[in-house]
Amino acid sequence: MYKCVNCGKEVEVNLNRVRKIQCPHCGYRILRKMRPKLTKMVEAV
Repeated sequence: MYKCVNCGKEVEVNLNRVRKIQCPHCGYRILRKMRPKLTKMVEAV
């Protein structure tokens, strides 16, 4: 899943099939990869 920088909508893009990455809603070409909010706990020794 990607998020458009311009309009903020979530977009699903298959990079193997698409020649030009573009938001289908607004046409903007900069998308940001959405990362899960994951907290890693590491035990210090």
